[in-house]
Amino acid sequence: MVSALYAVLGALLLFKLSLDVIKQRSQYRVPFGDGGFYDLQIAIRIHGNAVEYIPIALILMVIMEMNGANAWLVHTSGIMLFVGRLCHYHGLKHRDWRWRRSGMSATYISLVMMIFANIYYLPWEQVFILY
Repeated sequence: MVSALYAVLGALLLFKLSLDVIKQRSQYRVPFGDGGFYDLQIAIRIHGNAVEYIPIALILMVIMEMNGANAWLVHTSGIMLFVGRLCHYHGLKHRDWRWRRSGMSATYISLVMMIFANIYYLPWEQVFILY
């Protein structure tokens, strides 16, 4: 199953972003919240944004693959998703809004691709019990 690769990559990225938050919390000695520290606010937001997008994208990807989508489409969607997430991370971390905007665009394109693929590959005869 090709989507398992992207699930692993997603878990690794979320783990890394979580460690970034922990590092900032330790550095500023903030047990919860952001303590008003900009770097910690950014780390929390980067992690939060990834948590908001990666799980639904992976669900769409797994369903798309289970419904018979071609492996190249799964790879294209997965690569686009993770390039987008990494660009967004870079853009937020370095205050470069072009990278952030590009990352969100790639993420949205990936999600739209998976949405349309799921509509296309959906077994409609089973959905509406047409037999």
